[in-house]
Amino acid sequence: MSEKQKKSGVVYLVGAGPGDPGLITVRGLQLLERADVVVFDYLANPQLLRHCPTAETIYVGKQAARHAMTQEQINELLVAKGLEGKKVVRLKGGDPFVFGRGGEECEALAAAGVRFEVVPGITSAIAGPAYAGIPVTHRDCNSSFTLVTGHEKEADYQDPQARTRSAGSASDIDWAVLAKLPCLAFYMGVKALPTICKRLVENGMSGDMPAASIQWSTTTRHRTVVGTVSTLPEKVAAARLTPPAMTIIGRVVQLRDTMNWFESRPLFGQTIVVTRTREQASDLSVRLEELGARVIEAPTIELAAPADWSAVDQSLLGAGAFDWIVFTSQNGVAFTKQRLLELGKDSRAFGQARIAAIGQATADAIGQQLCLNVDLCPGEFVAEALAAELLKRNEVLGKRFLMLRADIARPILRQKLAEGGALEVRDVAIYETKPAGSLPPALLEALSDGHVQWVTFTSSSTAKNFAGLLGKDYASQLKGVKIASIGPVTTAAIKELGLSPTIEAQTYNIDGLINAIADAGKGAKSS
Repeated sequence: MSEKQKKSGVVYLVGAGPGDPGLITVRGLQLLERADVVVFDYLANPQLLRHCPTAETIYVGKQAARHAMTQEQINELLVAKGLEGKKVVRLKGGDPFVFGRGGEECEALAAAGVRFEVVPGITSAIAGPAYAGIPVTHRDCNSSFTLVTGHEKEADYQDPQARTRSAGSASDIDWAVLAKLPCLAFYMGVKALPTICKRLVENGMSGDMPAASIQWSTTTRHRTVVGTVSTLPEKVAAARLTPPAMTIIGRVVQLRDTMNWFESRPLFGQTIVVTRTREQASDLSVRLEELGARVIEAPTIELAAPADWSAVDQSLLGAGAFDWIVFTSQNGVAFTKQRLLELGKDSRAFGQARIAAIGQATADAIGQQLCLNVDLCPGEFVAEALAAELLKRNEVLGKRFLMLRADIARPILRQKLAEGGALEVRDVAIYETKPAGSLPPALLEALSDGHVQWVTFTSSSTAKNFAGLLGKDYASQLKGVKIASIGPVTTAAIKELGLSPTIEAQTYNIDGLINAIADAGKGAKSS
């Protein structure tokens, strides 16, 4: 190794995969987590940047004639960062060496004496058809599969650098050979699709050969248009399919009707807004995405520790004197755990007090975070049900209750217990809530374009805050949008806003909400 290489860092050319962030390799993910610098392009899913929160991130995307940087500038950037001794991840959509200009970047790094490694990625010509229900090989259809760039040297679509490399001819593709091959995949060929199909037919391919174009493959924006070599250009134009997209041509496209698993999911193609807090959104978002939805997270509530801990600390340090400790949310459990640790205490602070919870998710959190068994969790996940069950068991009269919950929690539980003869009901705000400052631009754009199918509300405050953030004309902005409510209390708040929930979960938790939306989605597909 040269002295220059010893002083330099290392550049990893990492294939980000076709779009689904779950399709990056384990090696690629490990390198992202250790990176000092991440240089990413247009087709690398930005969600992957969550895995490198402390790294410097540099966008170098290229779209048609809009380039954040030229290829030469990207090469110079990689060399410069490598020579600074940095661990650099060059995150490239698909695979670095499949029409990804990765070879040119490696050549530049090698010439500068910068060490580099290549981490292959799943390319869209394989993943896109797979998600569209099209196997790229099948022994009844084809034993070969050919990858071709759709704007290889087409003068109208190439960038200035590509033109300077052209040796006079517009293309060096042998169309006569391609027309005889059983399965072809064309990258980046939306604008050139009429020319591609015309040349294949002119060189002997049947116009009836099945063909499909796939846009934003493997993502929640995935769309597939199916036709033949003769009809596909017109169908793609009618569907307004735009880049990024790839086209697959061959008899294997006929298998799509049998194997179309991805687009058959109950919520495929539907955009769903999740209004939960940022801390709580991920579970709901992931599960909706697994059912095919495109999720836009728009937190309407922000959580914070109490401005003054004195009341909380006094209650936690004396918690063993209460008969019942009541938790009404997972957030209350999390803040309680954190404050106990800060006080140098643990769940032993609760002594012999029994534990009550509203909702199975809250009960699960108590077990997982505080290592406590829950003594009472009514089947109906509302405060009224908990009060009724305590009264039924004669566990209210003369008893002392400590409730650790949000500052905006409904007063009904406190009132019911007091009316039932409780000796003390101490209602402590273990955390505070406040409306989010704004809604994300992606949501506002989607609403304006009419691309939102569902908005989910998991509490009264999420509904009220969402309406407030939208402004006075919130009702008109939500016209035609379906509303999903987690339960009757939230439904009441939605109706107070003059809105009508489309569905209400039968079980008042996230499972019930997801099931209700999925059932409605299935009904919409069958109608």
